[in-house]
Amino acid sequence: MPSPLTALSPLDGRYAKSADALRPYFSEYALIRYRVRVELAWLRALAAEPKLRELKPFSRRTLAELDALVEEFAERDAEAIKAIEAETNHDVKALEYWLKQRLSGNREIERSLEFIHFACTSEDINNLAYALMLADARAQVLLPALERIVAALRDMAHRHAELAMLSRTHGQPATPTTLGKEMANFAHRLRRARARIAAVSILGKINGAVGNYNAHVVACPEVDWPRFAKRFVERLGLEFNPYTIQIEPHDSFAELFDACARANSVVLDLDRDIWGYVSLGYFRQKLKAGEVGSSTMPHKVNPIDFENSEGNLGVANALLRHLAEKLPVSRWQRDLSDSTALRNVGNAFGHSLLAWHSCLRGLAKLEADPRRLAEDLQANWEVLAEPIQQLMRRHGVPEAYEKLKQLTRGRRIGRAQLAAFIRRLPIPPAARRRLLALTPAGYTGLAAELAKRI
Repeated sequence: MPSPLTALSPLDGRYAKSADALRPYFSEYALIRYRVRVELAWLRALAAEPKLRELKPFSRRTLAELDALVEEFAERDAEAIKAIEAETNHDVKALEYWLKQRLSGNREIERSLEFIHFACTSEDINNLAYALMLADARAQVLLPALERIVAALRDMAHRHAELAMLSRTHGQPATPTTLGKEMANFAHRLRRARARIAAVSILGKINGAVGNYNAHVVACPEVDWPRFAKRFVERLGLEFNPYTIQIEPHDSFAELFDACARANSVVLDLDRDIWGYVSLGYFRQKLKAGEVGSSTMPHKVNPIDFENSEGNLGVANALLRHLAEKLPVSRWQRDLSDSTALRNVGNAFGHSLLAWHSCLRGLAKLEADPRRLAEDLQANWEVLAEPIQQLMRRHGVPEAYEKLKQLTRGRRIGRAQLAAFIRRLPIPPAARRRLLALTPAGYTGLAAELAKRI
């Protein structure tokens, strides 16, 4: 067994634990197991078709045996199939031979062995196997992982809903917000991105060598094969694609990969913003005993989780976008370029999952620093030029923008200077009092309310 230290991919070495949840869905073993599931489901469906008189319905005992073969499929079974593949140089044909060997001891199935892989091309099995892998991994791993980030952001939004924070547009001091509202922004975006991933309908097909049921209608013309195939694919929990070449064109796969890449872009934006807030001191990071931040600078507590997340999101999106662009393109009725590309789906999702875990771990370490937030607000009274200008406009004071620009642009001013300016304004006393009472920390609009709603 190779050591993790010799692994070619970091997902199988340094970051193996973070990718473990995806191994039941995207490993070589998983692909073979899903193929077994599809092949046996097809055999069962054929046996239940009354117009196929040569094939009798299976007994409950045989059906239970087929169920057990899928449920108990182990690595040693996959290894046996790989041994056959070493001779056939064809992975799906090796599976067919193994199934015939494995089921030959069942007298009921023995007479039906030639119906294993009946009228199928390899892609009939593969496209459904990958579709099921994607559907299961999405439901069991990807969506729950994203929901955990959304939940963490929602919690931060609520806890810090009223904690005022200086905004920075173009990197410069700008209209205040609250820390909670900024987290609510990301929670909303990521929740929407998650919903788009969940909404992608994954397609499948089982219509033969070039999508026309050619062999089917010659062997068994009495069966309504398009109807039969549609019912079979839908019973697997997938959407049926009635128009394909030899391969299912993978448009739905591309939609899913695009949706995941968009979610990753939201997480990337979050990583970079949090990194900046840590740099500004708005967040402190909880210390971990024994941890080192720098090999030479003992004081360092680096935002490494967000940096790790950012790096892996870049790798993930490079793979996801390549797959989304490449998979729907096939020369004429078939080429194998999609087959080798599809084997990297696990890597694309593995780097995504690793990035999401890193981001979530980083969020759990954060502690807001109200004192530092207040310092920045107190040092930037010029951000109140905006509301002062708007009240001046409301009450007909000419050149409101220009007068505030002359007072504040490119310079720091304090409370006393602003107060002196306000007192000279020809506005109603109530409006003047409202402006004089205003502070940067109190100028957050509906930020707190919006943060609490998320």
